[in-house]
Amino acid sequence: MKIYTKTGDKGETSLYDGKRINKDDVRVESYGTVDELNCALALARNFVEEEEIVEFIYKVQRELFDVAGELATLDRDLFPEKIATEHVDFLEKIIDDYIAKIEKMNAFIIPGTNKASASLHVARTICRRAERRILTLNREEAVNPTLIKYVNRLSDAIYAIARYLESDLKYVEFKK
Repeated sequence: MKIYTKTGDKGETSLYDGKRINKDDVRVESYGTVDELNCALALARNFVEEEEIVEFIYKVQRELFDVAGELATLDRDLFPEKIATEHVDFLEKIIDDYIAKIEKMNAFIIPGTNKASASLHVARTICRRAERRILTLNREEAVNPTLIKYVNRLSDAIYAIARYLESDLKYVEFKK
């Protein structure tokens, strides 16, 4: 089976529902950045040693296919797996659990004191970029508000876990 179709050679791609749009459309940028986030989480997962966090990452990676699929569908009714309130609630629980394990949350840190935390911080920044692209898309056409909330909470959850995994913290101090 060939993976190239040649249908995109003129700068267009097909959405989930079969509609054709430009490859540089903000919709493609949105779900493409979600795909990039998924891959960054895959890399980070390989540096994490705590099974609970590995399972969290796998769960999120699966959910990101739903995020991307929803973004890649003009007619939202045609995509069956939508991000819902319970997905956001789960992320909020993760955030609360990991923030409770962290001390001195009122200071900036230099991120990435080990491979696991560094790779999660990279994923966090990609998540923030995905959120910005989704918000740009939302200005052009309505995006599921729960999906937007999910991506916002996801970056916070990734931050909380990355911060929890930091070792030998280096705090940023500003001179007055």
